[in-house]
Amino acid sequence: MLKKERAEFILHRLNQLYPETPVPLDHSNIFELLVAVLLSAQCTDERVNKVTPTLFAEANNPFDMQDVPLDTIYQIVRPCGLAPQKSKAISTLSSILVRDYNGEVPEDMAALESLPGVGHKTASVVMSQGFGHPAFPVDTHIHRLAQRWGLTKGKNVVQTERDLKKLFPQQEWNKLHLQIIFYGREYCTARGCDGRVCDICTTCYPNRKHPFKAHKP
Repeated sequence: MLKKERAEFILHRLNQLYPETPVPLDHSNIFELLVAVLLSAQCTDERVNKVTPTLFAEANNPFDMQDVPLDTIYQIVRPCGLAPQKSKAISTLSSILVRDYNGEVPEDMAALESLPGVGHKTASVVMSQGFGHPAFPVDTHIHRLAQRWGLTKGKNVVQTERDLKKLFPQQEWNKLHLQIIFYGREYCTARGCDGRVCDICTTCYPNRKHPFKAHKP
């Protein structure tokens, strides 16, 4: 299979399996989405969804969040890990949104990336899932699967994102990045598939003899 053929098969298969792609992080507005994605760094979506109802009961907008004591935020988000950094980022970015953006989350990649605790991946998720702009957020899971499926040889998420954007139509990006995440969790986990088990791996590489080892970002 050529890389283009693999990409076409993968897109077709994922569209069959996941015709609908609900956002896995619970939120009721874009500020809540921004905070939830920030909390999801090195943490499962399931755990974030257990924590955010308590946090958003305290404040679900930057005007109120900037007034919540830092220690209160910290105690709530502790289960998500990296709590000192995350709680400070949530508090500070809330003040910045009020001061510089009239309390609105900016609909701009560069502006989002300038906020504390918001890296390129978090900004990409907000742009795609919050505002509907084409983006292809790549985390370590997508990076691993893209390598396993022969879609990239990138040694980091930046290169992998670049390669995936070239392979797939722009109108598919927002949906596809979620489909890859869903498939990875269900069929192609780090422990459950070594590149020789799941349907996509065996179709793309039917003659693979040894476990595939991805370059880590």
